[in-house]
Amino acid sequence: MLYEWKPVMGMLAFDLISAVMTALVKKALEQGLNRLVLVTLRQLVATIFLAPIAFFKERNTRPKLTLEILVYLFFSAVFGAALSQYTFFYGLQYTTATFAITFINLSPVLTFLIAVVMRMEPLKLKSMAGAAKITGTLTSLAGLLLLSLYKGVPLTHQAATSAPSPAAHHAAPSDSSGNRSWMLGTIALLFNCLCFSFWLLLQTKLTKKYPVIYSNTAIMFFISTLQGGAVTLAMERHVSLWMLTSKLEIVTVLYAGIVGSGAGYLIMTWCVEKKGPVFTAAFIPMMQIMVAIIDFFFLHEQIYLGSVLGSVLMILGLYLLLWGKKRDEASVSCTTTTDKQVDEPADDKP
Repeated sequence: MLYEWKPVMGMLAFDLISAVMTALVKKALEQGLNRLVLVTLRQLVATIFLAPIAFFKERNTRPKLTLEILVYLFFSAVFGAALSQYTFFYGLQYTTATFAITFINLSPVLTFLIAVVMRMEPLKLKSMAGAAKITGTLTSLAGLLLLSLYKGVPLTHQAATSAPSPAAHHAAPSDSSGNRSWMLGTIALLFNCLCFSFWLLLQTKLTKKYPVIYSNTAIMFFISTLQGGAVTLAMERHVSLWMLTSKLEIVTVLYAGIVGSGAGYLIMTWCVEKKGPVFTAAFIPMMQIMVAIIDFFFLHEQIYLGSVLGSVLMILGLYLLLWGKKRDEASVSCTTTTDKQVDEPADDKP
């Protein structure tokens, strides 16, 4: 029983890590920290943190690093680290933390749909499990739309903030230069969801071909450090951009690298290996609730009826999707056991 709950607890820990990191990154970006520099330094810190652990912990179990595995790791770095993080930071800078985290809830829907199209996720429309998966996905999507488009009355007694439109529920993004582009930020967040979904599906294959989680993650971050560094040096020639000038920027880079990337990706990669990509992506909606708690207690923002109703719908959809997956796994396990019993020769009677 405890073993079955480990992936659940792991994903809840990952959601909390990501929620805290999002708040830190948002503040650091508002103070002028460059997005490309943040991505590169975050990957570098994560590589330095994970490399010694991977070397000593898996030195006797690490399989040979073939060209095929390197190709998988290269694209894993592209989708799961470099592009995924840059597009999220871009969208975060030009929208808000609440909106960015809310938008990530599209990941379970996209991951499920892509997995079904690629035949990595079973879907039997006439079965209870298939109906639960579809209903759960649609319910989570409805919750996301409700969060994004409906504000409702305030449920807390914080200082009220005026917001005449649904978009104002997420407060307009602050940018000192005045170049705000909500649409570009939204497109970047959509691309981030696609990158994250493809990374989850890619990890499913990679963890089977190279089943050493620490080495897998460390090499991915090392490759993404080279990718991010090359792009940053090509686009940003000012050395001053690489200088961290405040305690917040230093804390953000260290936390994002060691905890967000190092510990967070290890937890997520382990969960993908144990329970699959759809299970892992299905826990992303829980991040919304954690961000709302952080917003209320630490940032002193209002909590509105739309946020509560949307969160309830997403959690309901999450449990429906997980129930469908659990039922599918039980069915496959039962079928496998039955096949083995049929294949086993009967004992000869004396």
